[in-house]
Amino acid sequence: MRVCVQACYDQAERYFLRHFPRPEVSFKLRGGHAGVAEPGRQRLRFNRQLLLENGQPFVDEVVPHEVAHLLAYALFGRRIRPHGGEWQSIMRDVLGCIPKTRHGFDVKKAARQSFIYACQCQDREHALTIIRHRRMGQGQVYVCRVCRQPLRFVRQES
Repeated sequence: MRVCVQACYDQAERYFLRHFPRPEVSFKLRGGHAGVAEPGRQRLRFNRQLLLENGQPFVDEVVPHEVAHLLAYALFGRRIRPHGGEWQSIMRDVLGCIPKTRHGFDVKKAARQSFIYACQCQDREHALTIIRHRRMGQGQVYVCRVCRQPLRFVRQES
């Protein structure tokens, strides 16, 4: 994994003819996300469970995706869209990857338990994390982005 991160940075440095600081790499990401780039902390976090389940395809797809985020922020600043043209260009032209915004890995084992909420929309459910579920219990209100109505608890899934 770290070798792939290093290779992506080496490739970017040859392309842009400049040095980029190397990020801290962590494997403490949990849930349904494969990876997260944290430009402010110069850190990449990866989901160990998804890495173990998917092996090399995970490395080939997720590492360049997250490295491209850090490179885009380093080159263009923090006001860019996360999967905007700058990021897509780095994925395609620099790292030689297809700029996909989502992975297709099965996250059932890695995903945390979900708390299912409903709104006023027909046939729409919202899966909230335990953190948001607890906040709802403490009075926090979350609303549907479509109907703008408060969410109400339906059931828990594991």
